Amino acid sequence: MQLTHMPVMQLDLGSDHRTEILRRMHGRLISEFGRVIRPDDKRRDPVWTLVQGVIGARAKTAVSNDNCDRLLAEYGTWEKVAEADLGALTRTLKTATFPAMAAERLKACLQEIVRQYGSATLDHLDNLETADAMAWLESLPGVARKISAGVMNTSHFNRKALVLDSGHRRVVQRMGLVPPKADTARSYDALMPVLPPEWTAEDVDEHHLLGKRLAQTICRPKRPDCAACPVRSDCEFSGHA
Repeated sequence: MQLTHMPVMQLDLGSDHRTEILRRMHGRLISEFGRVIRPDDKRRDPVWTLVQGVIGARAKTAVSNDNCDRLLAEYGTWEKVAEADLGALTRTLKTATFPAMAAERLKACLQEIVRQYGSATLDHLDNLETADAMAWLESLPGVARKISAGVMNTSHFNRKALVLDSGHRRVVQRMGLVPPKADTARSYDALMPVLPPEWTAEDVDEHHLLGKRLAQTICRPKRPDCAACPVRSDCEFSGHA
């Protein structure tokens, strides 16, 4: 009797459905808002980017950018900022949303970097994997996931790390891409593995900027305009506002 060996069935589980949703979302947001590409000359030094994040809590980007440039103009180096009198630093950051808190966090953050490396530099992160570099950044005072991702993605490092501010996080929560009460770190951990693999670091940056714009204009915290939303067909929240 001849035995016939049946082929073993291979189950094709397919890719995560969220990957295709993210692709559709990206394309529809581009159709709605146009391309939002960060020019190379707008990518700043990683320390500048870190400082901008630390002092930028609940502040408009333009205000935080101006404060960063003012700090360098006034003190000359980030090492001098680390040594600055806290009161004087607070006065320099008077246009920040919480100037005293911003000054205290910034001084502590820069002092810790100088303590470890002798100067205010992040050059050592260039030799680390992105996850390890972000973990090191998050060990610094005042640095959480949004800031660490911003340093890795939007500075000269130009790594694939998705920045999630509160507005963008609200969008992906409403769409069901992350759990409804997920914080920034948990949302980041949920989304990074399902980002379309063909996306570059620039695509990841653009996706955040587009998601942020959607949150500011249509997917607002209160009274979102679901009827006008370009991604409503993929949104679990649409129609329930």
